[in-house]
Amino acid sequence: MAELTYKALVRKVQDKEKALARHAEGARNSADNMRQLADDTASDADALGAKSVDRDSLAECQELAKVIRGVSDGTLTYAAKTADIVKAAKAAGDQARTTHGGFQEAFDRSDVTGLEKVSRDWFEQE
Repeated sequence: MAELTYKALVRKVQDKEKALARHAEGARNSADNMRQLADDTASDADALGAKSVDRDSLAECQELAKVIRGVSDGTLTYAAKTADIVKAAKAAGDQARTTHGGFQEAFDRSDVTGLEKVSRDWFEQE
């Protein structure tokens, strides 16, 4: 397993943040599409009712619209929770930069060529 460095940590957190943001956006888009399908299905039910189609067919169409709308609402809730996770990932990245950024800056300014050669005491120096 590769050793986790500050730069790798920041990169991984940023990659996860971006992937989660894309996922949340995809979920919102899916929910919007499902909402449109539910609205279209409800309109179809109204059209069926206007044409005196049997009540069972009309009820099934209306029920389908309700189910699709429910799935859309659930997907929107999921997307909102995913957006919360994106915020948490950003906070984790910010914390990593705040907590460890100084170490990386000191390391970059030093003449040390390999992280494995760095003593803990070196990080504690002022």
